[in-house]
Amino acid sequence: MANAITVGRVVLLFIGIALLYTDQRWSLVLAWVLLLVVFAGDALDGIVARRRGTTTVFGAVFDIAGDRVVENALWIVFADLGLIGVWAPLLVMTRGFLVDGLRSVALQAGRTPFGERTMARTRLTRFLTASRTMRAAYGVAKLVAFLFLAGVVVERRTGFPLLGALFRSPALVGIGWLAVYVTLLLTVARGVPVLVDAWPYLRWNPERVGDSGVPDPSAG
Repeated sequence: MANAITVGRVVLLFIGIALLYTDQRWSLVLAWVLLLVVFAGDALDGIVARRRGTTTVFGAVFDIAGDRVVENALWIVFADLGLIGVWAPLLVMTRGFLVDGLRSVALQAGRTPFGERTMARTRLTRFLTASRTMRAAYGVAKLVAFLFLAGVVVERRTGFPLLGALFRSPALVGIGWLAVYVTLLLTVARGVPVLVDAWPYLRWNPERVGDSGVPDPSAG
């Protein structure tokens, strides 16, 4: 069920993106609503997996892959629409490729991104990548950032008085852009410790792994 939710999120994402490129008023409003559903599903799939006891390594990796598709696609779209610089999607994609590549190496050593067999070796990494506090903060920042950027697109093309009042309000605009840059900052901040912790796995040798499944630093 959780994996089906992830697939549904990706499908709705691309429908929403397609609608963002239209000039029809209600299509643009629907695009904004679909993006809201996409991010609501980000929390829902994890809740469903835990309550049903169906958390698996594949499910965790698939969920991360779905998140990457959503985030990278939206950063690219909003750069293409002229709301942000191209540096933003390039930064996010580079971080994602590096982190996920190293996580795949750790996965071969029997270590997962999160959970009991997490690849994280320090408290800082576990806090930044897996703690409920940080994941909630990152999720809220992404939600606000992407809905703000999508709302700006909708407001510019629809001319709704209410939307104009909201997305031209100095307070809301300030909060929206703050969320955008906080999201980018957290994206990097949550990625760097993973790169550091994953370093021993680059020298991983299955013949030199102990019972714990963790690479043996003394093995050379």
